Amino acid sequence: MRIGVIGAGSMGGILARHLAKRGHHVSIANSRGPESLTALAAEIGATPVSVVDAAEAGEIVIIAIPTKAVADLPRTLFANVPSSVVVIDIGNYHPELRDGRIDAIDRGMLDSQWVAQQIGRPVIKAFNNILAKSLLEKGVPRGTTGRIALSVFGDSLDAKATVLRLVDDLGFDPVDGGDLDNSWRQQPGTPAYCRDLEAAALRRALTEAVRSRIDEYRAESIWNLWLNLTTHFCEWTHEQGWEYLVTANYDDDD
Repeated sequence: MRIGVIGAGSMGGILARHLAKRGHHVSIANSRGPESLTALAAEIGATPVSVVDAAEAGEIVIIAIPTKAVADLPRTLFANVPSSVVVIDIGNYHPELRDGRIDAIDRGMLDSQWVAQQIGRPVIKAFNNILAKSLLEKGVPRGTTGRIALSVFGDSLDAKATVLRLVDDLGFDPVDGGDLDNSWRQQPGTPAYCRDLEAAALRRALTEAVRSRIDEYRAESIWNLWLNLTTHFCEWTHEQGWEYLVTANYDDDD
């Protein structure tokens, strides 16, 4: 498949790497231009392109940038992109750590619904509830005992089916989580968030989430992050602390 990846941080880079390795034609872009991606693209077998070219690259477009950066994408980014192209949002809203406050989300709009509104296209929510390190290292063939499951949310059955197949292709058991309005079930801090669960356990975790606790879940997620950082403050080097942020999918590279 022809796949465009917008964002070359930990998650975008890892997805691009794995997809290219599996024979997909991957175009990768960031906010600094294709020249800044020459070395990475050569290493992973992708093509460095502009953000506009990544959006027009083919059958799937993956948005792998901080939530706050979505508002800075060109307003007409998807104007010439066929409606059949699947757009995947893999981001998470982190107001205290990275994104600042986005009023619409704070008032109750789900982050992926806000992303869809900003880009003017429906999105599929996936890959936002796995640590970068797990995404990099833990994909295994179908049927392997203990295979990690990843859930996918979206309103288009066809688009969702495409992403479910992609999840399987990347080495994880695909789980249909429902429509986009249920994507909050794997937002930061929920029982299904970044726990490397097998399919049955993931389905249980999704049902255990309580929508009225979204803000509480998010706050707990940030608290746990800082707790880990402060616990290891005296023993970690600066590089080790930054590596923790990156592998936890909190890096700010777009």
